Amino acid sequence: MTERLQIYKCKVCGIVAEVLDKGAGEMICCGEKMQLFEEKTEDLTKEKHVPWIQKAGQGIKVTVGKAALHPMEQKHYIQWIEVLEGNKSCRRFLKPGDAPEATFCKTGDKVVAREFCNIHGLWKGEEQ
Repeated sequence: MTERLQIYKCKVCGIVAEVLDKGAGEMICCGEKMQLFEEKTEDLTKEKHVPWIQKAGQGIKVTVGKAALHPMEQKHYIQWIEVLEGNKSCRRFLKPGDAPEATFCKTGDKVVAREFCNIHGLWKGEEQ
């Protein structure tokens, strides 16, 4: 069974998929069951992954890593940052060499930010 907003990755070809609608089936790619990523919220390693949300004018800025920024190297980087606000979502794709941050418009009260590291998976931070 799949749930809305779950993130899956194919262990064979590396494709990453987000579920848009809840369903009774399984996520299959390249003939194999895809890996489901759980949203992690606490990082004890030297690379910082939890998205940090701060006000930026009329919107918000999401940075990956607060005291130390996440590396953005060819072999290890943040692939995307996504914000969820009520029934809306917005995503910014990143590449090696970019800053591990993104700015988004904000119209509601509560925002959740998620990011996907190509090595360490899915991370979540909530607006304080």
